[in-house]
Amino acid sequence: MATQEIEYSEKYCDDEGFEYRHVILPKYVAKNVPKGRLLSEKEWRGLGVQQSRGWAHYGIHRPEPHILLMKRHKDTDPVTGLVHGRRYDQLVGKYLD
Repeated sequence: MATQEIEYSEKYCDDEGFEYRHVILPKYVAKNVPKGRLLSEKEWRGLGVQQSRGWAHYGIHRPEPHILLMKRHKDTDPVTGLVHGRRYDQLVGKYLD
């Protein structure tokens, strides 16, 4: 099963208040990933990626498209996906309400 073969890096942070991680997909799963665009949460979860709430696919490393680059605000509640109790666009870096 692909879910068991997916690898997750340790989380790391920057000085801007975000945490990051890499999700490494098995090559046979990565073949089904849409090319040249970021995946929605529904899409990456559909591939078998399992993470707490609030993560966003923010970048594509062209030499290794089987690695999903993920980020979220460091104050994201992992259960609700909210930041300080509010909806937050992880890609744009702004509150939605």
